[in-house]
Amino acid sequence: MPHLLEVSGLSAAYGLVPALHRVDFHADRGEVVGILGHNGMGKTTLMRAIMGYVKVTGGEIRFEDTSVLGQPVNARARAGIGLVPQGRQIFPNLSVEENLQVGIPGKAAVVAQTVEEMLELFPRLKRLLDRRGGALSGGEQQLLALARCLCRRPKLMLLDEPTEGIQPSIIDEISETLAALTQKVDITIVLVEQNLEFIAGLSKRVYAISNGVLEKEIPRAELTDSRSVSAFMGFTA
Repeated sequence: MPHLLEVSGLSAAYGLVPALHRVDFHADRGEVVGILGHNGMGKTTLMRAIMGYVKVTGGEIRFEDTSVLGQPVNARARAGIGLVPQGRQIFPNLSVEENLQVGIPGKAAVVAQTVEEMLELFPRLKRLLDRRGGALSGGEQQLLALARCLCRRPKLMLLDEPTEGIQPSIIDEISETLAALTQKVDITIVLVEQNLEFIAGLSKRVYAISNGVLEKEIPRAELTDSRSVSAFMGFTA
């Protein structure tokens, strides 16, 4: 059976500046794949290249065994790829409810049902429905960004630095929510992070990325061993 997502030999650039160098990895249905790296190592570029925001200069991206190279962002979204970007990028002047409603295809009844389902997955948002997105805390905005992405029912969700700038209590809530989500919803997640504990707690497989090169897979058993991780990344556990 083909992988849900298969990235092979992927190179990308910003103008004339190379950013990714022959990246290879895959994600299968229902699994969480982690990509661990410092800031500026290519994590965000990889997510944006898969989604279609960054110029690909070589290689292939296949989703459900079909090439998505050359497809615009909206076509990839319709195919079932969703991105929760770094910085969340919610609509600050819209309410939480309006943020959720934006982009849900279908009639009013479908929109209402989808919003209700998201509130079941993210109960913290129930009491915030009338609050403007810009008035939420960073953690609440991240929960809203996750829920907004899921409103389109993606088969693949790309998460870019979901713990950035968020207090520890909300990080724990996000981790628990994502772990529960993979049990309730048929979804594959590619998670890029530099928070070792967060990525190790969720991911079935974890790759290290450095200077635009996906170095190698870090065995799950070694993610809690600071010496092993340091050998890959220079991180400490």
